[in-house]
Amino acid sequence: MMQDKPRGRPQLNKNGFTFKQFFVAHDRCAMKVGTDAILLGAWAPVAGVRRILDIGSGSGLIALMLAQRTPSPVMIDAVELESEAVQQAQENVEQSPWPDRIQIHQQDIARWAEQGDKRYSLIVSNPPYFAPGVACATTARENARATGTLDHQTLLRSAALMIEEEGMFCVVLPITVGEAFIALAQADGWHLRFRLDVAEYAHRPPHRVLLAFSPQAGETLLERLAIRAPDTHYSDDWCCLTREFYLFM
Repeated sequence: MMQDKPRGRPQLNKNGFTFKQFFVAHDRCAMKVGTDAILLGAWAPVAGVRRILDIGSGSGLIALMLAQRTPSPVMIDAVELESEAVQQAQENVEQSPWPDRIQIHQQDIARWAEQGDKRYSLIVSNPPYFAPGVACATTARENARATGTLDHQTLLRSAALMIEEEGMFCVVLPITVGEAFIALAQADGWHLRFRLDVAEYAHRPPHRVLLAFSPQAGETLLERLAIRAPDTHYSDDWCCLTREFYLFM
């Protein structure tokens, strides 16, 4: 999961980030606020959703973004394995405008999917993608970054157990990993419906991809976004996507 620090808005302190409607503390989370999560939280399709699931919620950032983007009847479950992240996400939610709409659960997602009876119209995940064994400073960070505790096959099959027939399952991944993920998903019966390739500049190759899958077949919409304009300022497309969240944008 990409960990470029968001730029162009004030950092309240070293322990977190202030957005327009909420603050995210992340000092006790293995993975900090980063561009990947912000991309997914701002991009995931929310029109008509009834219930949302955030898999591997970390600090709760994506759940908070989706709460901001959806009306009050929409409820959000956020599932996270690491106890420190769970506690911090709960605190972030309690201090947000939406404490009654977001529930944080400490649980392994495969077990959650097998034991639960809820169905979701939108499932999102900023999943691990490194192969196990990549050196990390802490076990919690390794679990958040590597597929040892949540491989992509398990993620796809867990989502399949919980998705509504007309629902969407969305992820953000490095571009090369994303291609393999598409093949794996399609082999499991998922249909790619939306794809956004993300590059730092328009003239550079994309480095991230956002994918939205559905159990239902249909047309695939392909788009591309450059984060920065040639003058190094944020591009109009990036500002349009994120202006509801970033201060002074």
